[in-house]
Amino acid sequence: MKKFISTIFALALWLGVFAQNDTLFIHRGGQIIYELPVANIDSITFVRVQRPSQPPIETDTGVVINGVRWATRNVDMPNTFAENPESLGMFYQWDRNIGWSSTDPMINSNGGTTWDSFAPTGSTWERANDPCPQGWRVPTREEIETLGNTANVSSQWTTVNGVNGRTFTDRNTGNSIFLPAVGWRNSPRGALLVAGDDGVYWSSTFIGTANAWGLGFVRGSVSAGTVILIRAGGSSVRCVAE
Repeated sequence: MKKFISTIFALALWLGVFAQNDTLFIHRGGQIIYELPVANIDSITFVRVQRPSQPPIETDTGVVINGVRWATRNVDMPNTFAENPESLGMFYQWDRNIGWSSTDPMINSNGGTTWDSFAPTGSTWERANDPCPQGWRVPTREEIETLGNTANVSSQWTTVNGVNGRTFTDRNTGNSIFLPAVGWRNSPRGALLVAGDDGVYWSSTFIGTANAWGLGFVRGSVSAGTVILIRAGGSSVRCVAE
């Protein structure tokens, strides 16, 4: 047992760790990968270290679909891409560059666990708040709409390595991207909803003071299209080339 506990704590230092309600949570890229109940957790001293394994993934050649070059992976930690096309990445609120875990318990890219329920202000997703890596940005509503153009793009619900989502394919070139059905976090408390059933992705185009356009699709739907999203909610980001 002592050897097991020592191994878990070594893993915690190697990746990332936070404590909540007498439970030790070990995370990577904002996603919880292990939970360990610990008695008297307040008496434990936690040390955060930089994980010295692979560097952040900041490059992606992208794929051109219907005239727009899309990244092949979601945004994970701010200014980095997720590891694989089926990797969930992190959620973001509109015009904010703080990522939130796409699995529970909820934690953000700064290590915080308190959800900001106030809607971001302004009418532009500022470049300083764009979580996309250099050379990429959050797409506009018009760019989102190109994926829903059924004359040029086909799409279907599918599963990649056990992850549900939707594949979008250029009818002329055969180029395709896979968008995981990550679900979203709601605006009042950041609760995780419909993970594995719905995909919700931001655009940078605002609507009024509380909403913005996005891309949405659901399990069983024959198509995907633009949807109105609440800015204070957390949704996925799939970048386009600048």
